[in-house]
Amino acid sequence: DVSARMADDIRANVKSLAEHSNGVTRTPGTASKTGASRKLVIKNFKDRPKLADNYTEDTWLKLRDAVGAIQNSTSIKYNLEELYQAVENLCSYKVSPMLYKQLRQVCEEHVQAQIHQFREYPSSLDSLSFLKRMNRCWQDHCRQTIMIRSIFLFLDRTYVLQNSLLPSIWDTGLELFRTHIVSDSAVQSRTVDGILEQIERERNGETIDRSLLRSLLGMLADLQVYKDSFEQRFLVETNRLYAAEGQRLMQDRDVPEYLHHVSRRLDEENDRVISYLDQSTQKPLISTVEKQLLGEHMAAILQKGLSNLLDENRVTELTLLYQLFSKVKGGLPVLLQHWREYIKSFGGEIVGTPEKDKDMVQDLLDFKDKMDNVAQRCFNRNETFINAMKEAFESFINKRPNKPAELIAKYVDSKLRAGNKEATEEELERILDKIMIIFRFIHGKDVFEAFYKKDLAKRLLVGKSASVDAEKSMLSKLKHECGAAFTSKLEGMFKDMELSKDIMIQFKQYMQNQSDPSNIDLTVNILTMGYWPSYTPMDVHLPSEMVKLQEVFKTFYLGKHSGRKLQWQPTLGHAVLKAEFKEGKKELQVSLFQTLVLLMFNEGEEFTVEEIRSATGIEEGELRRTLQSLACGKARVLNKNPRGKDVEDGDRFVFNGDFKHKLFRIKINQIQMKETVEEQVSTTERVFQDRQYQIDAAVVRIMKMRKTLSHNLLVSELYNQLKFPVKPGDLKKRIESLIDRDYMERDKESPNQYHYVA
Repeated sequence: DVSARMADDIRANVKSLAEHSNGVTRTPGTASKTGASRKLVIKNFKDRPKLADNYTEDTWLKLRDAVGAIQNSTSIKYNLEELYQAVENLCSYKVSPMLYKQLRQVCEEHVQAQIHQFREYPSSLDSLSFLKRMNRCWQDHCRQTIMIRSIFLFLDRTYVLQNSLLPSIWDTGLELFRTHIVSDSAVQSRTVDGILEQIERERNGETIDRSLLRSLLGMLADLQVYKDSFEQRFLVETNRLYAAEGQRLMQDRDVPEYLHHVSRRLDEENDRVISYLDQSTQKPLISTVEKQLLGEHMAAILQKGLSNLLDENRVTELTLLYQLFSKVKGGLPVLLQHWREYIKSFGGEIVGTPEKDKDMVQDLLDFKDKMDNVAQRCFNRNETFINAMKEAFESFINKRPNKPAELIAKYVDSKLRAGNKEATEEELERILDKIMIIFRFIHGKDVFEAFYKKDLAKRLLVGKSASVDAEKSMLSKLKHECGAAFTSKLEGMFKDMELSKDIMIQFKQYMQNQSDPSNIDLTVNILTMGYWPSYTPMDVHLPSEMVKLQEVFKTFYLGKHSGRKLQWQPTLGHAVLKAEFKEGKKELQVSLFQTLVLLMFNEGEEFTVEEIRSATGIEEGELRRTLQSLACGKARVLNKNPRGKDVEDGDRFVFNGDFKHKLFRIKINQIQMKETVEEQVSTTERVFQDRQYQIDAAVVRIMKMRKTLSHNLLVSELYNQLKFPVKPGDLKKRIESLIDRDYMERDKESPNQYHYVA
């Protein structure tokens, strides 16, 4: 029974079912009273009608005819819908197993019949027509299988689906084609040979039918024989081809050409994968090509071509080289090694050739720029390559100790000196930044400091500095790089110059209050001895007026700063002299030594070298340079007899009244402003002397802290503390010296052990 509420819900449905009288009847009388309960009576379907005896057989014949028509590409006599219905009917009467079996048998017979056309195919005919026939057969087979499956879809979707062991109609079609056609060894061999021949032709530059290959290789993949039948042989052939090609081209072609060829080959093979090969082949194929064209020849490529590429700055080829080597196992480490060696070798030549010393720093800057550019643009900013470059620079720049440091200091001097042609402050700042990069690589920074200090002193004292801002900027860079201790003396030099300006303002006021004013305008720079380079004191004979003015200044200065000692440095002095020539009045900007020589010609017309020497007291070498600058340079205010470039003992000098010059104030080049070889040597020797004091101080410091230490530990501790390169032999000498001076002593039992002596 069904309750009243439920009956209401399904009233409409029941009514329609009753009208169709398909097994559900409404009980009479139940609907007469509203709300009365109703009954549904559900009966079984009537028995399925029996099939006619020969229905199965007739239907199968009809279906078989249709399959035959599809296989022979003739028209089907029956309506496709009718055939589909027939299959459905047979399946519903449980003849599916038989139907499946019969269908498979018909398909198998048809496929078996196809093999003959390939077995009997004349071997004399070309492989391309064989491939086309195979492709046609495969395309027909696929089309037929799809058509047959659409008729037998009901069988495929019910019976076959429920039996997991049975292959679907499509899979059956593939299995039959594989078993009876493609697995035939002769047919398979001929098909694969034909495909490989076509690929080889394409590699040799011929045009081939790519769609044919795509279809045939797709067939092998669908039939699951691609790897075993084709890919293995294809990779072996590829390996053989590119091994031979690599050997041949490495000998015949130069490296840039070879790299472009390898790149083109890799692009071609990738394109082949996209066009017709199976995606799974890409990795082994590309790695085979890379191995044979690159992996086998890495060292040869780099030895033969890397130096040229870098020398000629071939950015495109270097980028390509990096990209190709990054694909090969072990490629980048080999490239890195050769890149490092190249930098060391090229840089070593720049630093190790004394004849090229005057261009060394500029060459180093240009080389660094070039290598930076290669690392950034070609080597993908690879950190390992950038670090290797830094190591290589540090290695070769210190192969020749001290000289690069000295030349860098002089290069900075040339840039910071007035008259330097660098256009703008920004340009100068950029150059100083680059210099600092090279400076970082140098171990003996104290050598740089000594020469830098000497040049800075000249710039400050002669007023030849191009820009105070640039000077201060360089100082802050050095401070940032080496610490405050490194620049403290240099900063002291600037402070001295500023203090001197203030003192001179006070001195001018002091002079105005003097009863006996001088007609010489005196400017003095007070230099703190510890900050400035040490200058050799030289006694010269100054005119009495100058001596008197010096004394006035001394009285003034010591009155303000009692207890200090003033030592005059004539080597650094300079003056402006007023001179009268036939052409008119001129002003000569000269050094103090040049001044003393020229003032003599107020007293007489002609003097010998010896007379000048005894009158001025200037040291011989200095005097010769001074006379040379006055009589042999561009501005010849003195005439020399006999004429010549060098000053000899018997030479006589006369004032040149006929001297002419377009300028009113003429600067006569002070030859002593140029550094002499002796100065160079003495600066270097001073650095070595300072180093010895630093070593001594470090040894005493360490021993005082440790009390007892073995020789090896002491040496290793010294290497950690000292900021300049030092040889073990030099350390040993300093230790011996300290033992002699009783700062430490050897252990009586073990001579390799030291004790601190308090």
